[in-house]
Amino acid sequence: MPAQAIEHPVDGNIWLKINGEAKQQGDLNQMIWKVPEIIAELSKLFTLAVGDVIMSGTPSGVGPVLRGDVVSCGIDGVATPTVTVV
Repeated sequence: MPAQAIEHPVDGNIWLKINGEAKQQGDLNQMIWKVPEIIAELSKLFTLAVGDVIMSGTPSGVGPVLRGDVVSCGIDGVATPTVTVV
């Protein structure tokens, strides 16, 4: 689905897994700074492009990641990016 076809979510389950184990889970509506505010502020400092991922703040469950860990995160119904820590 093209990014232009996705309506901007104001709420929705957000999560993070490390090596398949759930570490963090929350909802967009629990964030202190709303997504449009974060994008507006970062756009003053950086050029954002299609496909960029912004990760900010954290609910409980934060911890270190190590070389070789596979980190996946997502907003239900929007995207599920996965990266391997190098």
